[in-house]
Amino acid sequence: MGTHYAHRRNIDPGENSRPNVSQLSPFLRHRLISEEEAASAALTVHGGEQATKFIQEICWRTYFKGWLEHHSSVWSDYISDRDAQFHTLDKDKGLRADYESAIEGRAGIEGFDHWAKELTETGYLHNHARMSFASIWLFTLKLPWSLGADFFLRHLLDGDPASNTLSWRWVAGLHTPGKTYLAKKEAIETCSDGRFSPDNLAQSARQVPGPENPHPQQLPVRDGLPDERFALLLTEDDLSVETWLNEHLDIESIAGLHSAKSRCAAAVSEKAVAFTKGALEDGLARAVSHFGVSTQNLSDENDRQNALKDWANSLETRHIVVPYIPAGWTRDTLSPLLSDLQANGFHIHQIRRDWDECFWPHAKKGFFKLRKQIPSVLDALDIAEGLKLNG
Repeated sequence: MGTHYAHRRNIDPGENSRPNVSQLSPFLRHRLISEEEAASAALTVHGGEQATKFIQEICWRTYFKGWLEHHSSVWSDYISDRDAQFHTLDKDKGLRADYESAIEGRAGIEGFDHWAKELTETGYLHNHARMSFASIWLFTLKLPWSLGADFFLRHLLDGDPASNTLSWRWVAGLHTPGKTYLAKKEAIETCSDGRFSPDNLAQSARQVPGPENPHPQQLPVRDGLPDERFALLLTEDDLSVETWLNEHLDIESIAGLHSAKSRCAAAVSEKAVAFTKGALEDGLARAVSHFGVSTQNLSDENDRQNALKDWANSLETRHIVVPYIPAGWTRDTLSPLLSDLQANGFHIHQIRRDWDECFWPHAKKGFFKLRKQIPSVLDALDIAEGLKLNG
């Protein structure tokens, strides 16, 4: 998290040796470890100057999530384009052959083919490998960006709707209009620690089709906790509620529900589903220990809608608290179920962490506007009190 990370984070020596990056992303994605915890640890151990780059990289994740909250139609546009592209694959045999060669690591491009196989086998790729892979997919192979984003979501243990969608759009020049990321042989040689040196890369970036960014929308007002007894529903988006909710709250029951199989168009990898399932089970176990009430995992039920109804109807309270569900497949899956509960007299309270509440208002435009606010936001959150992060 300190100077070694700052100097070496872009180097990927391979899946058997990555001491220069934290590999915390799957845990941060599900908030098994929170951004606050990671930032505080970095500051406490390394101090503000040495921890700057690590915290800025954590805040890229925060920025993407906040930006997508302000521009949530970008997610629905991605889903529409993805489904349309898969429909095209059924008709275009040439495109289908190119697509299958790419995802199976048979494209004939050094580095790219290795990363395709590494992703499917491990569920992880180094960040610079992700950037290079996406660039080659878009500009050398000229494949649709939404199919690449879907391929990542199918396998990544840290698959996240905001970070994944907006990173692909950033490489394509859609997130920041006109600014693409073009993978080059020399950069791949350096960042792969000399392992790969592809000769057959595109020398220029084509214009990738896609809609313009919509105007930012206001964030919904954060719900507060009810003044009376309530039940708690956990999703895969926030699984360490014990770090920010008081253990003395009057909670009647806790349930959990994940939507891992809804994250992409094709079948999600067993590794990705298993990690999400394990994350939810871990979150429920810690909630039991912290709050001392019974829990119920509704994810494995054949009819999750009725399972959620049955759990809700078994409660004495009519108040259900849910950690805020950001734009993505979890919201797409659960929103109709929660609306149905509301129609049947339940009060749904979606509560946001202070971290999101403080950072997301700065995520309407580019990352660097948010980056300038990092020191003041960390001060406001009382993270690693007494240490100052350089801007």
